[in-house]
Amino acid sequence: MSEIGEEKPKENVERVVEGCRIMVKMVSQNEWRQAEIISRSRAQNGMMKFYVHYIDCNRRLDEWVTEDLIDLSSLKMPQRGGKKGGAGGHKGGDDAPDAHDSKKSQGRKRKIPLLPVEVETKPETAPDALPTPAVPSGSTPSLRGSMSMVGHSEDAMTRIRNIDCIELGRSRIQPWYFSPYPQQLTHLDCIYICEFCLKYLKSQTCLKRHMQKCQLCHPPGNQIYSHDKLSFFEIDGRKNKSYAQNLCLIAKLFLDHKTLYYDTDPFLFYVLTEEDEKGHHIVGYFSKEKESAEEYNVACILVLPPFQKKGYGSLLIEFSYELSKIEQKTGSPEKPLSDLGLLSYRSYWSMAIMKELFAFKRNFGFDREITVQDLSQATAIKREDVVSTLQQLDLYKYYKGQYVIVISDEKRQVYEKRIQDSKKKLRINPAALQWKPKEFGKKRTQSIF
Repeated sequence: MSEIGEEKPKENVERVVEGCRIMVKMVSQNEWRQAEIISRSRAQNGMMKFYVHYIDCNRRLDEWVTEDLIDLSSLKMPQRGGKKGGAGGHKGGDDAPDAHDSKKSQGRKRKIPLLPVEVETKPETAPDALPTPAVPSGSTPSLRGSMSMVGHSEDAMTRIRNIDCIELGRSRIQPWYFSPYPQQLTHLDCIYICEFCLKYLKSQTCLKRHMQKCQLCHPPGNQIYSHDKLSFFEIDGRKNKSYAQNLCLIAKLFLDHKTLYYDTDPFLFYVLTEEDEKGHHIVGYFSKEKESAEEYNVACILVLPPFQKKGYGSLLIEFSYELSKIEQKTGSPEKPLSDLGLLSYRSYWSMAIMKELFAFKRNFGFDREITVQDLSQATAIKREDVVSTLQQLDLYKYYKGQYVIVISDEKRQVYEKRIQDSKKKLRINPAALQWKPKEFGKKRTQSIF
């Protein structure tokens, strides 16, 4: 391979176009990896730079690299007739972790253009105002349901991370993916977001001016849960349209497998916050269709990066099922799930089901049988998810003409310890939840996230 810093012949560098595959020096890992060229441009110093997706890596690792980090001898041109900006025309398509799921969903894709955001601008706030988020050229694929997984967009523009940094409250965060913020913001080093109303602003000065006028110290909507400095607020996407749309824009920065739509009317948003003397600070959220024919209890779920790996993801999932219990329904997250989403849900399902099995054994011993339906009703987890979890745990066995649940002593000991350890982690206190299900019309809802 070529040494880093070695001068590349200009004619060879010019051959590197969108859709090519080439070996690239991945500096963060200090290794060479095959990558797909998503886009190219020329830097101010005249050197070519390329936006690359590393094959078999999560797209959050996509980045701009300069020409001195590519090995021209490994260049593979895209096949004729390949999809530009898609999989580069190479056999097998995109090798990203969610490629398998997106292939399964291709038959259900339909293309719907993004709807514009309605922004109210008052004369006195005009200096801080920013235009409506730009709509990508062409159209964006969608599946039924809010923020559905659709695989990677055919438009190369939406495959390129367009925001370098956001400042939200006390955190500066580097986004992972594209989100259709106004094009004027994409040239800034950082965009500034009010952590209470989620309005986006172009400078720290604008943010300070806005904070003097912003009346919020918590998300809009109803506070339906408060316990140990943690709260949940229920926001109606129709009544608080601006907040809901801004929340969706933020979420898209960290969710690759979802398509953003601005019609928030059919959705409720449940925002988790941490409270201190300054107010309630957003940690994460999930959205939910007001009326779901598929019985989904979560459309989209996100914990913001500064709060990840602290147990908040499991808390959001648990809260969604507590709502389902009050509704006296079983629920399930919108399918298909991303790879990380599936891991989070499987972890929650496993613990919830094992707890119920152990509780049943303590209460009834071997005098009564427990069915999958019993487990589903007790946990509010949809029957199909109960079965898939039992199979994944290798507890679902076919014996003498019927399926039975078999727990080995080894597995029992493992989960008894996990359940004991989980008591030290964040949990929902059902007594602190003050909520009643709302009645909505029977009109079918339309897809957003």
